[in-house]
Amino acid sequence: MEIARINNLLAIQHGVRPWHQHHDPLSELIAVILSQNTSDANSGRAFDSLIKTFDNWEAVASANMEDIEQSIRSGGLSKVKAARIKEILQTILKERGSLDLSFLDTLSIEEAKSWLQKLPGVGPKTVGCVLLFSLGKPVFPVDTHVFRVSKRLGLIANGTSANKAHEIMGAMIPAKDVYQFHMNMVEHGRHICKSQRPKCPECILKEVCPSAN
Repeated sequence: MEIARINNLLAIQHGVRPWHQHHDPLSELIAVILSQNTSDANSGRAFDSLIKTFDNWEAVASANMEDIEQSIRSGGLSKVKAARIKEILQTILKERGSLDLSFLDTLSIEEAKSWLQKLPGVGPKTVGCVLLFSLGKPVFPVDTHVFRVSKRLGLIANGTSANKAHEIMGAMIPAKDVYQFHMNMVEHGRHICKSQRPKCPECILKEVCPSAN
């Protein structure tokens, strides 16, 4: 199936998406961790609360675990996420001597991926989000919505793992289209191609989708 056609159809239904920076690289990394297994609204509240509670990321790195946990409680799984955030921040400090991740922009994409994936609990989706949303690198993140929609469209086989899906989709999407394609696939998965009761009659992709109806 032609990616350009899907991209154009999704843009008609969900809009053209020029790239803009969501956060700086470290803030994006923390935001992605907070977004895991919760809604955007809850993760957004947790991120805002974390920012308001502590002056900077250095303060989070040295804070008591219970204080971090309390500040992100609205995001769910606060105990697990607090431990992960603190561990990541302390690992970065140990590796780099500071929490400035702007150096990632000077690395090749593969070097940046490799460095980020050495951090505790950081996988391909988190890496993709950090590089795409904070630095505009053409790295395609596959979240649950993208994974579901891609399988229904036949872009990836049903038995494909999430990790393998990152490889397949990353090789498939032209660099210039990565941001818009990702954002619109997520939007499509949230509002049209839902996990339960997808709205196939309203779907602009129904004529090209093997799973329609």
